[in-house]
Amino acid sequence: MITVFGSINMDLIATTDRLPKPGETVAGNGFTTAAGGKGANQALAARRAGRYVHMAGAVGKDGFAADALALLDDAGTDLSLVKHVDGPTGTALILVGGDGENMIAVVPGANGLVTAADAETAVGKMSEGDILMLQLEVPVDAVERALSAARVRGVTSILNLAPLTPDARRLGRLADIVIANETEFERLAGQDGMDAEAREAALHRLHQETGQTLIVTLGGDGVIAIRDGVISRAQGLKIEPVDTVGAGDTFCGYFTASLDEGLDFASALRRAAVAGSLACLKAGAQPSIPLSQDVADRM
Repeated sequence: MITVFGSINMDLIATTDRLPKPGETVAGNGFTTAAGGKGANQALAARRAGRYVHMAGAVGKDGFAADALALLDDAGTDLSLVKHVDGPTGTALILVGGDGENMIAVVPGANGLVTAADAETAVGKMSEGDILMLQLEVPVDAVERALSAARVRGVTSILNLAPLTPDARRLGRLADIVIANETEFERLAGQDGMDAEAREAALHRLHQETGQTLIVTLGGDGVIAIRDGVISRAQGLKIEPVDTVGAGDTFCGYFTASLDEGLDFASALRRAAVAGSLACLKAGAQPSIPLSQDVADRM
């Protein structure tokens, strides 16, 4: 079983021909809303990959709450660990340029009211061998408590080091498996501007220090990882991206689901990389997450 402990948002998405520079105003050519939040995105990805998923987090008592949970609910995600608190549901303000790249500002809202006690409750319902997936869009003390509780209960913890926060490096050392993009991995390793050779050396060094499984997503260049002392690589699909929002979350959810299903590590990486690629072909974080059969058809 998978429990995702993390954020739940509504995404407010504007599209432009190109992203603005600092201080610049550009004309938009489209606007839409979509359910999002890194926690909710990853939970939906794991659910669409075919696994049973609990979502733990918080929404507000506002007009966005039901919409933020709608796709999770429709997919059959267990929402019994989602609390409803006074105040607004979390929101993400997203600009997507004509090349598919994006800029995002996240307003925590109810996500900022997720507590260490909520973490204890969520992990307390898990059993040895279950998988806990986390990100960094809820308060640090809640993430830290969840990671500590998971270790005590024999639950495998997977931490996605996003968004990059000052606590990312410290919290990263507490998880069994860490997933990071290139920038996040540099923060974890304490080394800026890595080339491919330096990245691989840093993976070996950190793995030797911690024994953790480390995964670095590289966008169009696929993924590199280390587990049990062995470097693995996987490629996604060659695509022309429409919108990269949610691609990383799709990777995380599909990877976690694949481990929960019992796939070997290399197969889990490849499946997750393909799913992440497919998520770039549609707009919006959750609407773009592919179904399991769609991924299987492209493997």
